[in-house]
Amino acid sequence: MTVEVYRDAWGVPHVRADDDLGLAHGQGLVTAVDRAWQVEVDLWRAQGRLAERLGPAGVDWDVLARRLRIADTARRVHDALPDDDRAWLAAYVRGIDDGLRGRPVAEVDALDAHLGGSTPREPWPAWGPVGVLLVAHVLFSTFPRLLWNDHVARALGDDAVALFDAAGGAGDPGSGGSNAWALHGSRTASGLPLVAGDPHRLLELPGVYQQVRLACPGVDVVGLAFPGVPGVPHVAHTGDVAWGVTNAMAHHVEVFRERLRRDHDGWHALGPDGWEAATVHEETVRVRGGDDVPVLVGETARGPVLWRTPRAERPAGSDDAPLPGDDVVAAWSVRLPVRATDDAGVGCLRRLLHVRDAHDVAHVLRDWVDPVNRVLVADRHGTVLRVVAGRVPERAASQRRRPHDAWSPAGRVPPWAPPVPPEHVATVAVDANERPARAEHDLGALYAPAQRARRIRTLLDAAHDAHPGQETAASTAHVHADVRHDGAARLLAHLPPDDATLSPAARVLRARLLAWDRAMDADSSGAADLARWRSALVRHVAAHPSLAALHDDHAAGPLLDPWFVVPARVADALPALLDADREDPARLRLDGAALARTALEDAAAEAAAQPGTTWGDRHRLHPLHVLDDVPGCASPFAVDVGLGGDTDCVRSTSSTPGVSDRTWRGSVARYVWDLADRDRSRWNVPFGASGVPGDPHALDQLDAWVDARTTEVVTDWDLLHREDLPHPEDLP
Repeated sequence: MTVEVYRDAWGVPHVRADDDLGLAHGQGLVTAVDRAWQVEVDLWRAQGRLAERLGPAGVDWDVLARRLRIADTARRVHDALPDDDRAWLAAYVRGIDDGLRGRPVAEVDALDAHLGGSTPREPWPAWGPVGVLLVAHVLFSTFPRLLWNDHVARALGDDAVALFDAAGGAGDPGSGGSNAWALHGSRTASGLPLVAGDPHRLLELPGVYQQVRLACPGVDVVGLAFPGVPGVPHVAHTGDVAWGVTNAMAHHVEVFRERLRRDHDGWHALGPDGWEAATVHEETVRVRGGDDVPVLVGETARGPVLWRTPRAERPAGSDDAPLPGDDVVAAWSVRLPVRATDDAGVGCLRRLLHVRDAHDVAHVLRDWVDPVNRVLVADRHGTVLRVVAGRVPERAASQRRRPHDAWSPAGRVPPWAPPVPPEHVATVAVDANERPARAEHDLGALYAPAQRARRIRTLLDAAHDAHPGQETAASTAHVHADVRHDGAARLLAHLPPDDATLSPAARVLRARLLAWDRAMDADSSGAADLARWRSALVRHVAAHPSLAALHDDHAAGPLLDPWFVVPARVADALPALLDADREDPARLRLDGAALARTALEDAAAEAAAQPGTTWGDRHRLHPLHVLDDVPGCASPFAVDVGLGGDTDCVRSTSSTPGVSDRTWRGSVARYVWDLADRDRSRWNVPFGASGVPGDPHALDQLDAWVDARTTEVVTDWDLLHREDLPHPEDLP
C-alpha cells in the first residue's frame, strides 16, 4: 500500500494513495499527525470517558453521553454497515493509530503534569469514527431548544414560545447558522457555476474542520473533513462537481415527556397504549482525581431517557436521578434518528468521493441521516441543484415546537418523511437558515430571520447589476466580509423619544445611534454604542419580575444549562419581546419603553467612562478549548483579537449581549468553489491546518480569517512539497 502526503504553503495535507483503502489510511494518518489532541478528546467524548482524562471537568459531558447512548449507538451503526464500508473505516482507524503511536501530545502532557499520573494511549475502536461523527452533531439539533420551549410555556404560557423563537435560535450554543449561495453559469464570467458559503458553528481550538485533499485513481477531492471521520461530507470540490451545506433547521430530533415506574418485574414507561417495558441500568463514570459517579441510563420505546432532577436533589458531583422505588418518575426521552434506525449515513461518506455530477450528489444524499442539511451543488455541465438531505419524522408543523406526551397519540412514533426532490436553480440560490419558500422544504419550526439571506441576495444582485454575468470566485468572496446589520433597525425603533426627561449624555448617545451607518465594523464606535445599549437593555428585561419564572431550575442537567441562560435567550428575542410589549402591554407587562430609557441612561454613563471604545474592543474572539474547563489548565493557543460582524450579519460572529460581547461562534470555514477551474477556488479556516501548539500552521490563517479573506486552492502536485511519513513497521 503506497500512501504519499504533500503539503501546500499553508500546511494543508494532500493525500495520494493507490485505492480507497490506502486513501482512508492516509487521511487517518495525517489527521493523527495534525489533530492528535482533538481526535483523542472527541473519542473520549464518544465513549463517555472524558472525566477519566480531565477529572471532574468531564463529568457533565460523560453523564449526557451515557444517557444518550452515544457509544452504544456508534457500535450499532458500525455493525450494521456493509463489509466494504466497515473495511474503509477500519483503514482510517489504522491510520489514526499509526499516526498516534509514539507521538507526544502537548495537551496530554500538560494534563498529566497538572493532575499527576499518566494518560495511557488506547487503540481506537472500530466504531470510533462513527462515534466522533455523532459527537459532532448530538447537540447540533433542536432537542435542547424543545426543552427550553417547554420551560417557557410552563413559565409564561404557550403564546410566549413564539416570541422566544423569533430569532431562530441564533444564540443557541449548539444550533447551526451558515450561509451558502450558488450562481448559475449565466451569472459568471466563465459560464460555469460558483458555489460559496461559510458554515457557522462553535469556534473551537483546534478548528472543527480540517482542510484536506484526497486523491487516488478515480478520486481527487478537495474539501473540509471532521477530524476523526473519513471523507469530506459537508463541503467539497471533486473537480467535476462541488457542494456546500447549511443547516436545514429541520425538526428531526424529537423529545417526549415520559412517566416511568419500577415494579416487581422491572421498569415500565407509560406509552400511548398503556404501560410498556423500558430498560434501565446503572453505569459508572470514572473520574480522574475524584469519586466515581453513578449514572442511571434508561431507554423507552421512543428513545434514551433524560431524567428530570432538580438541582436540590442531585447527589454531590452528579446530576443523576435517585432510584424512585415504586413512584412514577417524570423524565424526557430523546428520539435520535441515528439511534432509531441504526444508521448515521456513514455509507454516504465514501460514495461522495466518487460522484461525477450534481445528480450523483443528490442521489447519494438520499441516504444521509443527521443532521438535516440544505445542500447547494453544481457541476461542470452547468447544473445547479438545491438538495435537502437527512431523515425527518413526518409531523404536522404544529407538532414541532414542544415535546410530545409519550402517553398521548403523539407518542406513536411517526414514519420518516419521504425524500425531498432536488430543486433546479436557474439563476441564484441563497440559503441562510431562513424559512424556505417551497413548502416541501419546510421541515422545521425554528428558522432564522430572513434578513441574512436577503442581504446576501442584495449583494449578489448589486454585483450583477454593475457587471452583468461577470462574477468570479474572487469577486463573490466579498460577500463573506459584509457586516451590515439590517436587523438593528427593529431594535433602534425602541429608542426613547428625545425629550427633556433624558439626560444630556443620553440624548447625545441617542443621536449617535440614529446616525450610525448600521455597519458592525471592528473599528466602529457606533457599533460599540449599539452594543452598550443592547446589553444594558437585555440585562434589564431579563431581570424584570414578569420573566422571573424563566430563571427557575429547568432540571435538564448541567450540560444543557447554556440553553437556559435567560439573558442569552432574551438577547435573541429582544426585538420580538419589545414589539409584543408595545402592541399589547398586558401580554408580558414589561413596560419596555421604561426599560429602554433606563438602559439608554446606563449606556450613556458607560460611554462616558469608556470614551473611544470601538466594537472590536468589546467584540473579542473567544475560541473554546477543552483545557480551559480544567482548573489550573489553559488553552495552549494565545488568541485575542477584535472582530467585526454580529450574530445577524452575513459575517456572523455570535456573542451573548447582556452577558459578554466576546464571540464564541462564527464562520468555521469560508469557501468559494469555481466549477470552471478548481485552482481559482478559494477557502480559509479560522486558525490553521494544524492543531499542534507551536506549529507554524496552527494560527497562520487567523489574520486572513479575521479580515474575512480567502486564499486560492492549490492542487498542482508540482507546487506542493512532499512530506516523509514513518512507515508502520518503523513505529514503536
